[in-house]
Amino acid sequence: MSLILRYMRLDDIPPVCAIDELCFQPSWSSDSYAFEINESNISHMVVLESSNDAAPMLEAYEDGWLQRVSGWLRQEAPVAVATGTVVGYGGLWKIDDEAHISTIATHPSHRGRGYGELLLAGMFRKALRLGADYLVLEVRVSNAVAQNLYAKYGFNRYGRKRNYYRADNEDAYDMRARLDQKSRWQLDRLYDDLRERIPFRDDYSGVKRPRG
Repeated sequence: MSLILRYMRLDDIPPVCAIDELCFQPSWSSDSYAFEINESNISHMVVLESSNDAAPMLEAYEDGWLQRVSGWLRQEAPVAVATGTVVGYGGLWKIDDEAHISTIATHPSHRGRGYGELLLAGMFRKALRLGADYLVLEVRVSNAVAQNLYAKYGFNRYGRKRNYYRADNEDAYDMRARLDQKSRWQLDRLYDDLRERIPFRDDYSGVKRPRG
């Protein structure tokens, strides 16, 4: 299986929304993703694409939902034919000296393979290249697995946001990593380890954001 980390495109919106609905409530709308891709000046959206592993995604595409999103895409913009399967995605905002991970998820059928870590590492590298001083994210207080992964990459808890998640009013930890020479060295080591475990091509972290 060949994996590519790359910028999100408009034709990625249906599979990204399908994963989003499986992982989060409430989920982002297709309009929100289109804005992040085409209009926002601070967003750097990413997907992890698998070139030959489409089957696990099929259960996510309810016919009516896919027709609705596909119809929206036909009306709003020309859509290129996808060449692979989106197995995960993420969003990064660069605001002044801070980079903020707005969302990150992998398809449930692909969890436990290190894909979430790969997306995290890609956005970490992008934040460094964008010149951010800090990388920030929120995580459920009950999600110990994610918290352990973030701690591995140098994130620390800086606060607690009460009732942050609207679906169930669960609190979130505000976690932050300082982007300095030490974190750059640590990321290089972790990134090399990932390449040993998961062969992939990175067309995201060192690539300028495409327009249009």
